[in-house]
Amino acid sequence: MEESTVRVRNGMFDIKLRRAGAGEPLLFLHGAGGLCGGEPFLAALSRHFTVYAPAHPGFETSTGIDHIDDSIDMVVYYNDFLDALHLETVHVIGHSLGGMIGAELAALSPHRVRKLVLANALGLWLDDHPIADFFAMTPEQLALALWYNPQTDVAQAMMALPQDGNAQLEAYLLRMQHLATAGKFLWPIPDKGLKKRIHRIHASTLVLWGQADGLAPVLYAHAFQQRIPDARVTIMPRCGHMPMYEDPEGFVSAVAEFLHS
Repeated sequence: MEESTVRVRNGMFDIKLRRAGAGEPLLFLHGAGGLCGGEPFLAALSRHFTVYAPAHPGFETSTGIDHIDDSIDMVVYYNDFLDALHLETVHVIGHSLGGMIGAELAALSPHRVRKLVLANALGLWLDDHPIADFFAMTPEQLALALWYNPQTDVAQAMMALPQDGNAQLEAYLLRMQHLATAGKFLWPIPDKGLKKRIHRIHASTLVLWGQADGLAPVLYAHAFQQRIPDARVTIMPRCGHMPMYEDPEGFVSAVAEFLHS
């Protein structure tokens, strides 16, 4: 994917953007772990759409997180980001933290979102089925929560640290940076008011969930469906919290079929 920097709000934000493909615009909003840079599922989606995959402010080299205090600020920012790209409307895929942001965008700026895909999204809270506190997990506990099978090559590659000492330190600091930014929106619990606004989502919505999600149990898929008018649900077997990595072909097939329908 082609990488560039997008200046937003007169330089208040400098945003790292990955872009590829042709066709209708598709905005991918990543989760708390950020992007790796070579996601096969984004490359596959770019055969159907023009894919825009920005790093949120505070992730990777994207700046401006100090100007964002909550999810409402993030929605205002993403309106400015889309304006900077001269995109009036887009399809939106949001994963995990990005799912919460995508749902808020669709609720508060419904004119910007053509269709919405929520993949293992955060943002709701069920008292009887709490979302796991991944900020307090050990790496081993987190691996079991994220992946259907933590021993697969893709899971091992994404969790591995570089062997070189300097690169390992940089990777560790980047992870801490991402967790600190995510904590601004997800800690102590990911209930920041979305439940008060979610009824305002009018975009056609697909709720896509990994069956074995150990962070946000699959019951949350149905919680989103119950609160969004006419939302449909697809449950992906043999996947955890990271279905686009564990089954990229199945993920892309489900998304493309929904967005083209």
